[in-house]
Amino acid sequence: MRPVLLMKVFVTRRIPPEGRAALARAADCEVEQWDSDEPIPVKELERGVAGAHGLLCLLSDRVDKRILDAAGANLKVISTLSVGVDHLALDEIKKRGIRVGYTPDVLTDTTAELAVSLLLTTCRRLPEAIEEVKNGGWTSWKPLWLCGYGLTQSTVGIVGLGRIGQAIARRLKPFGVQRFLYTGRQPRPEEAAEFQAEFVSTPELAAQSDFIVVACSLTPATKGLCNKDFFQKMKETAVFVNISRGDVVNQDDLYQALASGQIAAAGLDVTTPEPLPTNHPLLTLKNCGPGIQLRAPGLLQKTVLGLRRGRSGHEAAVAAAVAAKSKRWAAAMSYCRQEGKDPIICDEKRPCSSKQRS
Repeated sequence: MRPVLLMKVFVTRRIPPEGRAALARAADCEVEQWDSDEPIPVKELERGVAGAHGLLCLLSDRVDKRILDAAGANLKVISTLSVGVDHLALDEIKKRGIRVGYTPDVLTDTTAELAVSLLLTTCRRLPEAIEEVKNGGWTSWKPLWLCGYGLTQSTVGIVGLGRIGQAIARRLKPFGVQRFLYTGRQPRPEEAAEFQAEFVSTPELAAQSDFIVVACSLTPATKGLCNKDFFQKMKETAVFVNISRGDVVNQDDLYQALASGQIAAAGLDVTTPEPLPTNHPLLTLKNCGPGIQLRAPGLLQKTVLGLRRGRSGHEAAVAAAVAAKSKRWAAAMSYCRQEGKDPIICDEKRPCSSKQRS
């Protein structure tokens, strides 16, 4: 009998027992984990990934050429505990024939709910009100004190009408929003029809919206998209919410827009860096509310590597992904092989795609 070849899987963060159990069910996997809740140092990541067949990483782990070189030729699959993949050197990964698993849809509802909560908290000035209660600033009822901005009959602009953008619009529609605008790489008439959303240019969206929610992917085209010019076009009463990536926003320009009263307020789920230093200028503003990224309880179960042997001319660890979706993942990989595809990113709904979607 031939000895069983164990495939090494390296996990870059401490994960709950359920995740370890899912990995343990793959009898041909030998799992090594960075046993900490804090990000793994680069040197330790290089050491841990050396010789690994599979890598389970987080958004905070930059997997670049240096890490791939350290991993060596064994590395066949990377699964990331995230929807975005901007921390992965996709071009280099594709050159090496490495499969990538990510988690589309897993956080759609969670992120949309957080976006709406940030928008409502910011436009109704709840952090300011809570602080006034704590410091004694609330003396009596005043007709014009801490008045905010309402969604009824408003125009909401969404930058990126992808899964999350649509989920946000769906949740905001019952508040009586009069008009939805969106911008992106191209019109999405089928998705927009549900909200009667209008496709406009980015400057038009900035100028016409009462509320702006940024929900796009981070790409070279969107990096720094929300800058001085963008904020200058916004209404003085407009509220800005970012739940995409910190680098989509020029934070110096955002600070100036908020401090000068050029725009009314901002709610931020993401910043650069994360977390912001406690002395960051944005944290001195009453009309800016950086939030904490919240994650769905089921995220890990749907992200953990379930390494299996795949055959595409040779045995390799090709399936990454999502223990809870392992059958659909296997079907997707089978589809890719049958169609002669070589996907760099796979998701079970559209199994063959090399483009990150917002």
